[in-house]
Amino acid sequence: MPKHKFRITVESVAEADENPVHAPLVFTVENHDDIIALVERAGANDDHARAFLVGLKLFGETMLQDRDNPLYAEIQPAFGAFMKKLKAARRNANPGAEGAG
Repeated sequence: MPKHKFRITVESVAEADENPVHAPLVFTVENHDDIIALVERAGANDDHARAFLVGLKLFGETMLQDRDNPLYAEIQPAFGAFMKKLKAARRNANPGAEGAG
Protein backbone atom coordinates (compact mmCIF):
# COMPACT_ATOMS: atom_id res chain seq x y z
CA MET A 1 0.00 0.00 0.00
CA PRO A 2 1.52 3.37 -0.96
CA LYS A 3 2.40 5.64 1.89
CA HIS A 4 1.95 9.38 1.96
CA LYS A 5 4.55 11.31 3.93
CA PHE A 6 3.70 14.41 5.95
CA ARG A 7 5.60 16.93 8.01
CA ILE A 8 3.51 17.82 11.04
CA THR A 9 4.14 21.14 12.77
CA VAL A 10 2.57 22.13 16.07
CA GLU A 11 3.37 25.70 16.93
CA SER A 12 2.29 27.70 19.93
CA VAL A 13 0.85 30.93 18.58
CA ALA A 14 0.18 32.57 21.92
CA GLU A 15 -0.17 31.76 25.58
CA ALA A 16 -2.38 33.60 28.04
CA ASP A 17 0.11 36.48 28.07
CA GLU A 18 0.18 36.50 24.22
CA ASN A 19 3.82 35.39 24.04
CA PRO A 20 4.72 32.06 22.45
CA VAL A 21 6.55 29.93 24.99
CA HIS A 22 7.57 26.78 23.13
CA ALA A 23 9.61 26.13 20.05
CA PRO A 24 7.57 24.45 17.30
CA LEU A 25 7.23 20.67 17.47
CA VAL A 26 8.00 19.25 14.02
CA PHE A 27 7.99 15.59 12.99
CA THR A 28 7.44 13.45 9.90
CA VAL A 29 4.89 10.66 9.61
CA GLU A 30 3.62 8.30 6.94
CA ASN A 31 -0.04 7.47 6.44
CA HIS A 32 -1.81 5.09 4.09
CA ASP A 33 -4.22 7.92 3.24
CA ASP A 34 -3.53 11.31 1.72
CA ILE A 35 -4.63 13.24 4.80
CA ILE A 36 -4.77 16.60 3.06
CA ALA A 37 -6.98 15.29 0.24
CA LEU A 38 -9.16 13.49 2.78
CA VAL A 39 -9.72 16.71 4.77
CA GLU A 40 -10.58 18.54 1.56
CA ARG A 41 -13.02 15.81 0.41
CA ALA A 42 -14.65 15.78 3.83
CA GLY A 43 -15.33 19.50 3.54
CA ALA A 44 -13.62 20.21 6.85
CA ASN A 45 -13.65 23.97 6.54
CA ASP A 46 -12.94 25.00 10.11
CA ASP A 47 -10.05 24.40 12.49
CA HIS A 48 -12.09 22.17 14.80
CA ALA A 49 -13.07 19.76 12.01
CA ARG A 50 -9.55 19.75 10.53
CA ALA A 51 -7.98 19.06 13.93
CA PHE A 52 -10.40 16.18 14.50
CA LEU A 53 -9.70 14.53 11.14
CA VAL A 54 -5.93 14.99 11.25
CA GLY A 55 -5.75 13.75 14.84
CA LEU A 56 -7.97 10.79 14.05
CA LYS A 57 -5.85 9.80 11.04
CA LEU A 58 -2.57 10.18 12.96
CA PHE A 59 -3.89 8.12 15.87
CA GLY A 60 -5.42 5.48 13.61
CA GLU A 61 -2.22 5.04 11.61
CA THR A 62 -0.18 4.75 14.82
CA MET A 63 -2.49 1.98 16.06
CA LEU A 64 -2.33 0.27 12.67
CA GLN A 65 1.47 0.33 12.62
CA ASP A 66 1.67 -0.89 16.23
CA ARG A 67 -1.34 -3.22 16.12
CA ASP A 68 0.40 -5.83 18.29
CA ASN A 69 1.04 -3.35 21.09
CA PRO A 70 -1.09 -4.42 24.07
CA LEU A 71 -1.65 -0.75 24.90
CA TYR A 72 -4.18 -0.59 22.04
CA ALA A 73 -5.95 -3.90 22.66
CA GLU A 74 -9.01 -2.43 24.34
CA ILE A 75 -9.50 0.52 22.02
CA GLN A 76 -8.95 -1.23 18.65
CA PRO A 77 -12.44 -2.79 18.40
CA ALA A 78 -14.15 0.45 19.44
CA PHE A 79 -11.97 2.49 17.08
CA GLY A 80 -12.82 0.19 14.18
CA ALA A 81 -16.53 0.47 14.94
CA PHE A 82 -16.24 4.24 15.26
CA MET A 83 -14.48 4.53 11.88
CA LYS A 84 -17.17 2.43 10.17
CA LYS A 85 -19.88 4.62 11.70
CA LEU A 86 -18.04 7.81 10.71
CA LYS A 87 -17.56 6.62 7.12
CA ALA A 88 -21.23 5.59 6.88
CA ALA A 89 -22.32 8.99 8.19
CA ARG A 90 -20.10 10.72 5.61
CA ARG A 91 -21.52 8.56 2.80
CA ASN A 92 -25.07 9.29 3.91
CA ALA A 93 -24.39 13.03 4.16
CA ASN A 94 -22.61 13.12 0.77
CA PRO A 95 -23.83 10.31 -1.51
CA GLY A 96 -21.11 9.48 -4.01
CA ALA A 97 -18.36 11.02 -1.87
CA GLU A 98 -15.62 9.01 -0.20
CA GLY A 99 -15.68 8.45 3.55
CA ALA A 100 -13.55 10.17 6.15
CA GLY A 101 -10.75 7.73 6.03
